[in-house]
Amino acid sequence: MQYALVSGGSKGIGYGIARALAKRKFNLVLVARNHEDLVKAKSNLESSYSIQVAILALDISLPSSAGFIAGWCNEHNIPLKMLCNVAGIGGATDYLSASLKDSLYMLRLNTEPAIALTYELLPLLKKNGPSHILNVSSMAGFAPIAVKNVYSATKSAILFFSCSLKHQLKKDQVGVSCLCPGPVFTKPEIQKDTISKLGWLGKTMAISADSAGETAIRKTLLNKMIIVPGTLAWLVSVFLRVLPMQTINFFVSKKVYR
Repeated sequence: MQYALVSGGSKGIGYGIARALAKRKFNLVLVARNHEDLVKAKSNLESSYSIQVAILALDISLPSSAGFIAGWCNEHNIPLKMLCNVAGIGGATDYLSASLKDSLYMLRLNTEPAIALTYELLPLLKKNGPSHILNVSSMAGFAPIAVKNVYSATKSAILFFSCSLKHQLKKDQVGVSCLCPGPVFTKPEIQKDTISKLGWLGKTMAISADSAGETAIRKTLLNKMIIVPGTLAWLVSVFLRVLPMQTINFFVSKKVYR
C-alpha cells in the first residue's frame, strides 16, 4: 500500500505525474485548489488503474496548508513513499509590466509550498524509506530568462534547493530528484507564446504533460538528480549549464525582444 502525494496533481504536469505513478500502482493523495478538477482526476485515475485516490482541495500557497496536509497524512496513517512538489505558475508577463502583487505571488507559490511540504512530510518519508522527493523546476532554472525573470529565479531556487537536499538526505534513504522540462504545452496560450518567442526550437523541444510525467517518475525511481525530458531539450540544457550567464542572457534577450 505505497502512497505518493502530488501537489498540483489535478491538471497539467501534475496530472501527468499522477498518471505515471498510478501505472506503477501507487495510491495517490492529490492536492489542488479546484475541487471539481480533483474529483474528475480521482474518477479517471481510479477507474483506469484500480488504485485509491484521496483528494485535498485547498490553497497550497497559504502558510498553514503544509502543516494541515502533514497532519492529515499522519491522521490517516498514509504510508508515504513519494512527495511530488508540482504546484506553481508560469506566465509570460514581464516583471517590469506585471504588478508587484502578481510577482510576489509567483515568488511565494513557486517556492514556499515545496520547501514547506518537504519539511513537514520529511519525517513520514524517512519512516517509510527508501522513499523519494520529486521537485518540479524548469529549464528556465538553468539561466536568467528575459521577460520570465521572476519565474526563472523561482525555478533556479527549487533546483538549487533540490541539489543540496539530495546530499543531505542520502544517509536517510530519501532520494531527491528535480524535473527541469523545456516547453510543455498544457494550454493553447502557452503553445502560442512559446512558438512566437522560440519558433522552431521551442516547438521541437515541446513535450506533452503525460510524457513529462512518465519521464519524471521513471528517472526519479532510478534516483536521477536532474531530469530533462527530450533529447533536444537535454542538449540545450547542457549548453545553458556551461555557457557564461551573461552570454545566455544576451542571446535570450535578443530573441525575446526582437
